[in-house]
Amino acid sequence: MAIVAAGKRSSHMKPIDFQTDPSKYRHWRIERDGDVAYLIMDVDQAGGLDEGYELKLNSYDLGVDIELNDAVQRLRFEYPGVGAVVIKSGKDNVFCAGANIRMLGKATHGHKVNFCKFTNETRLAIEDATENSKQTYICAINGNAAGGGYELALAADHIMLVDDRRSAVALPETPLLAVLPGTGGLTRVTDKRKVRRDRADVFCSIEEGIRGARAKEWRLVDEIVPNSKWTETVSKRAHEIAARSDRPKDANGITFNPLARKIDGDRISYSHVDVDIDRARGLVSITVRGPSAPEPASLEAAHALGDQFWPLAVARELEDAILHLRANEPSIGVVLLRTEGNALAVLDYDAFLSQYDSDWLMREIRHYLKRTLKRIDTTPKSFIALIEPGSCFAGTLAELAFAADRSYMLIGTRDGDNRKPAAITLGHVNFGLYPMGNGLSRLQTRFLGEPDSIKIAQSKSGVALEAEQADQLGLITQAYETFDWDDELRVMLEGRASFSPDAMTGMEANLRFAGPETMETKIFGRLTAWQNWIFQRPNAIGEQGALKLYGSGVSPTYNKERV
Repeated sequence: MAIVAAGKRSSHMKPIDFQTDPSKYRHWRIERDGDVAYLIMDVDQAGGLDEGYELKLNSYDLGVDIELNDAVQRLRFEYPGVGAVVIKSGKDNVFCAGANIRMLGKATHGHKVNFCKFTNETRLAIEDATENSKQTYICAINGNAAGGGYELALAADHIMLVDDRRSAVALPETPLLAVLPGTGGLTRVTDKRKVRRDRADVFCSIEEGIRGARAKEWRLVDEIVPNSKWTETVSKRAHEIAARSDRPKDANGITFNPLARKIDGDRISYSHVDVDIDRARGLVSITVRGPSAPEPASLEAAHALGDQFWPLAVARELEDAILHLRANEPSIGVVLLRTEGNALAVLDYDAFLSQYDSDWLMREIRHYLKRTLKRIDTTPKSFIALIEPGSCFAGTLAELAFAADRSYMLIGTRDGDNRKPAAITLGHVNFGLYPMGNGLSRLQTRFLGEPDSIKIAQSKSGVALEAEQADQLGLITQAYETFDWDDELRVMLEGRASFSPDAMTGMEANLRFAGPETMETKIFGRLTAWQNWIFQRPNAIGEQGALKLYGSGVSPTYNKERV
């Protein structure tokens, strides 16, 4: 019996590719001034990802944000001497009008939500760079920063606003479009910038925004600067902030070359990751391979490997695979996570990263792995880890099993298979180096009510834990004998596919973020629940809804019932 009807591809005209590089940028450019980099937004209004809209006034779509995400990553890896990044506009008297409304009006519901999710992840990467890479972001606003334009500014650690009686910050989504600031605007205003609740209510209810001294008084910006001193003050502030960074001034960066990716029908192959789509069954298998060579002999040798150094290469490839599936395969609801290789080799690489944790590059790689694993946490698909003979769920790759919604492990070996029995091998990285959005490790989240289980698991670090022991320690969902394996998995997958995809998305998003509430979990929780719901309501997208009628001169008609 087929698990689901054949999966459909995304309704987009062409698949969305998340790979790019500065030579292909149409909307951003990077300019350097010593220890300061300027990330300049100069959107090509004819450069939309799809047809049917123009990106006027530095408004953006997913294509603009794909470039931004790439630039943020490259600044961390290719510019080790940069201690501060200034986001500014390349257009006179215009900062950013936010997400393009015509694009939102014509986009499918799924694309709108995925777009908001990706832009949130990009802004979280900016905040992560400030906090963990000591590459502090500053936003220099000349002109209006409306909606997503102000949300971009909110990701920065220091916001500067020109005081010219015209430039303003605004979150006008509610009065104009009948939706919420979808890139975490409400949360960052209250939780990050600590704007008073009543003032935030006023701010988010007016179209024209707030400028000058009031914007600073309300903590919507950090600094206002007269127009006559704008360029000089922005440069001075950026160099002051950069001087406080611990990033090396004379180190050579690591160039990100295009990924070695081959797409052949329903198979996508990378150097260390394979993706196999089974449309008839509505599932996909992602196989991550451990290192094929020993860890480098020295830190210098690791640097010389550049983007081919295994932990960095696998982070980039797995991230690209997850983003591809999220954007282009919305009907594929189940992801089987598999690994192959030598578990001890994975632990050796983990130890290498930790040994040289004070090195800027090793630090960046660890945080890249953290961000890649977080993409799994926020992807609306069911993740099932399959732990079989030949797998290497160890250390960093064991995080895949803990990120999964469920994990199944084979007891013993199959007839004729001379490989060792399946095992999970814990390492030091599993106990805090890859925190989730809730600030806890995946094992801490797993064992919220069982603190002793963490201590017991930690005492088993470095031990190859076979199925029955892993089950006893609570590290897997279920262990099966060989004769039960295929039937049990089939029944489980058929049951999974019989549920409503909407209910599954809501259930998984709720269960994955157990424990403390953080700004990050609030952002994704509100996006998954409230914005997802509002994006489907007639008040926003109906024929008389705000998104449909924006710019027509006709006022929207709202159903006044509150739910």
